[in-house]
Amino acid sequence: MKEILKVDNLKVDFYIGEQKIEAVKGISFSLFSNEIVAIVGESGSGKSVTCQAILDILPSYAKVEGNILFQNKNIKNLSKEEKRQIRGNKISMVFQEPSAVLNPLLTVGEQIVETIKAHNNVSDKEAKDIAIQTLKKVEIPQPEKRFYQYPHELSGGLKQRVVIAIAIVNNPVLLLADEPTTALDVTTSAKILDLFLKLKEDYKMSILIITHDLGVVAQVADRVIVMYRGEILEQGDVYQIFENPISEYTKMLLNSRFSIRSRN
Repeated sequence: MKEILKVDNLKVDFYIGEQKIEAVKGISFSLFSNEIVAIVGESGSGKSVTCQAILDILPSYAKVEGNILFQNKNIKNLSKEEKRQIRGNKISMVFQEPSAVLNPLLTVGEQIVETIKAHNNVSDKEAKDIAIQTLKKVEIPQPEKRFYQYPHELSGGLKQRVVIAIAIVNNPVLLLADEPTTALDVTTSAKILDLFLKLKEDYKMSILIITHDLGVVAQVADRVIVMYRGEILEQGDVYQIFENPISEYTKMLLNSRFSIRSRN
């Protein structure tokens, strides 16, 4: 498989006043083409910080060391314009709370079209057609109607599908998903995860999912990275991690609550 992302000895420290917080402590991992990798761990383990470092969207008081290579290019060595061209285009992100991401003053269609036109030289009509087709791909019913609706008119599950549509509309190589089902009920969460599996196959994209939910891991992941207090404790094939965990922390997380054998 082709290596899409390589994180090499990534360290992230936050400097707040006189205080130094070591959020990520020298982690390394790779992500390959057409696979789903889950980073799992409790709050404060450094999962989301790792995701933000990949996109280079950490706050100014963060100090980042190490290398992040995307398609063999070191992200930290790219210009601002080169990074802008990558974000929302080759690398996209799905955040955990869609209401915090979507602009309440713009229609669903306007927000998708805005993303399309930021990276493509297309007409308004072409952008609209692409947006509606993308709404169909994320299985939103009546996409022509939804195109003209505002976020407050949609359910939580539909809003998350809109966020996913915005993330995939430019056919990214890598999709980052930070706790994408946290704000959703169990049934809706399962449907969103099924959608991720479908998108991986349809778009041949790689997906990095950040989660604390082992149910999410069992349902979609090919490989798993277990993080604790800024460090990687272990990583491996999803079956290996579930059936033969090495670290005591992973064993505690599993605690006999899930069996990977139940996965289809």
